[in-house]
Amino acid sequence: MTQAVSYAQWSLEPYCIGMKLRALRTQKRLTLSRLAGETGLSTALLSKLETDRMIPTLPTLATISRVYGVGMSYFFSEPARHTLSITRKAHLQSDGRGLDAAKCIPLNSAAESPRLIAQMVEFPAGGALSAAENCQQMSGLVYVLEGKLQLDAGGMTEVLEAGDCVYLDTEMSLAWSAAGKHRCRVLSVTPAPSGAEPKSAPDRPQAEA
Repeated sequence: MTQAVSYAQWSLEPYCIGMKLRALRTQKRLTLSRLAGETGLSTALLSKLETDRMIPTLPTLATISRVYGVGMSYFFSEPARHTLSITRKAHLQSDGRGLDAAKCIPLNSAAESPRLIAQMVEFPAGGALSAAENCQQMSGLVYVLEGKLQLDAGGMTEVLEAGDCVYLDTEMSLAWSAAGKHRCRVLSVTPAPSGAEPKSAPDRPQAEA
């Protein structure tokens, strides 16, 4: 049976208090029993606070803050943004058909206006993608995941192998293609044309008696 979450619990979720408590204890290299001795609180209570099974009262949080040497604002600073976008392996796999054009798979959340554009670009053997199809003025990072990538720009040709990485900041016209007889897959990360602020998303807690 699902336990009802109170408004207070829901409103505190974005602050991730339990995670912050656990991170502070790890940084200070303290065990739960050592922290219990320093604060006078039980190890069971401290464990529940760190795992978000209980929300601390302000006096309890103030006691723990004194031991860690941080102010209460450390736990209640407003989260500016939080975006988590997952692309599953199944969506990244090719259907195996030999396409002439490159295939771009976005890795950003479509519902947001991200500051960075991340995508996986897959070139079948002989497949190419020119800057005109992407962006004339390119600035960003390209990491080769599989195969060999050929970059042609300004009369110069470079071939990158799996594991190679290139940073680009150019206004030259670029042409990308798979070098050799096998497909090539790359991870491309570039700045978004216009940066808009992403939105925030929460996570989960019971209140301390």
